[in-house]
Amino acid sequence: MTKTYVQFSRWRCHSVPTGDASSDPITFNTNLMGYPDRPGWLRYIQRTQHSDGVLYGSPTAEHVGKPSVIEITAYNRRTFETARRNLVINIMATEEFPLPYQAEFYIKNMNVEEMLASEVLGDFLGAVKNVWQPERLNAINITSALDRGGRVPLPINNLKEGVYVMVGADVAFSSCLREVESPHNQLRCSQEMEPVISCDKKFRAQFHIDWCKISLVDINKVVPVYITRPDPGTGILPEFGEYSPPSESLMGRNYFSDFLITLAVPSAVALVLFFILGYTMCCRREGVEKRNMQTPDIELVHHSSIQKSTKELRNMSKNREISWPLSTLPVFNPVSGEVVPPIHPDNYETTSMPLMQTQTNLQNQITIPQQRPSG
Repeated sequence: MTKTYVQFSRWRCHSVPTGDASSDPITFNTNLMGYPDRPGWLRYIQRTQHSDGVLYGSPTAEHVGKPSVIEITAYNRRTFETARRNLVINIMATEEFPLPYQAEFYIKNMNVEEMLASEVLGDFLGAVKNVWQPERLNAINITSALDRGGRVPLPINNLKEGVYVMVGADVAFSSCLREVESPHNQLRCSQEMEPVISCDKKFRAQFHIDWCKISLVDINKVVPVYITRPDPGTGILPEFGEYSPPSESLMGRNYFSDFLITLAVPSAVALVLFFILGYTMCCRREGVEKRNMQTPDIELVHHSSIQKSTKELRNMSKNREISWPLSTLPVFNPVSGEVVPPIHPDNYETTSMPLMQTQTNLQNQITIPQQRPSG
């Protein structure tokens, strides 16, 4: 089976400046006519609202001869104006393909839209041609590293996403490209060290290539894998004749019996469970007499003695005497020697008596004369 390769197509969407509108933020939306998205082989990228939009991709042999009409809609984010154009991409076969020897390079210091520029891609193909020395050399595919599972770089030191560029040639790989397959360089790659490549200086001025990620493929040695798929069929259902709806003479169904069964069965089960629970809780109680009969005598005597002791202590706490405060005891008048009765009678409730008595408004208050100094 001979494969037909088609060189990828590039297209830039430039906004048309009108007066001061040249600096307006403009975004683009692309889709295949009649569909919400683009074809699977076509990709689109636009970094900012002030940068160009780029369509790129690599169609395969199955897309040859099938033109794709891409609808491009431009949105002016300042004036909210829109414009729509159609881009027709004709995919045709070429005799330059297939190129049997294909090498894929990973360039670390480039983004995909930078690599798609004709002058940059021309410089890269020129450097590869000086190293490889083929008669025919073409770029086959350009892919962003993010589409291969790469990470978005940090916005420091002007880091780039990286881009994979696959080129094809009609001659075998040069000795310089084969150096990466040497055991010494393979060991350095496994230790995350840069391999020693003699022709790296021809790329280093403009392109920083990760030689550990280079891929060299000879499609003449690739064994094709054929996958057998089942016959999908015509996609038409078999004929079953005309649809015959039911007649109007059908008898209506009576759902009363179904209603009774649905309601009666759960009610009967709930009623049985209710009686079982009531019998267990009300009719199966042991009672105090049965409990005492099953309890040893020593435990009953011990429990009875505790109850009697508790009752006796409670009775004693009710009849205990309360000591009288000092303010209620009889005192002597230091002048006359008479006994002064207490402030409160004997039947006075002392449990609510305050600890300190005030010295004002007392009926039996005694005033002690003060001794005057002589002279």
